[in-house]
Amino acid sequence: MERTADRAREMWEQFKIFYEEMYFAPYRRTMLREIRNEEDVFKLLAFSEMLGLPNPVSYYTMELLPFMLEDFHEWHQRMGMERSPLDGFKCC
Repeated sequence: MERTADRAREMWEQFKIFYEEMYFAPYRRTMLREIRNEEDVFKLLAFSEMLGLPNPVSYYTMELLPFMLEDFHEWHQRMGMERSPLDGFKCC
């Protein structure tokens, strides 16, 4: 009796996983694109001081720069800049 209950529970879990994958699969790419766009805007705001743009929240974003420099190369290429726009920071 306990064995059939475990098997039914396992089948139910597999059904839930299948249902969630079938429901969210068409939207996964759209959601990932939106997350990337939000990250790009945030990076533009954080790197704006280095790019020569006035940054109204530079006090808060300066602390984040060391963590964000790892992704800088991918970001500036995605924004259409072939080479790093910063004179003191060469990543390419």
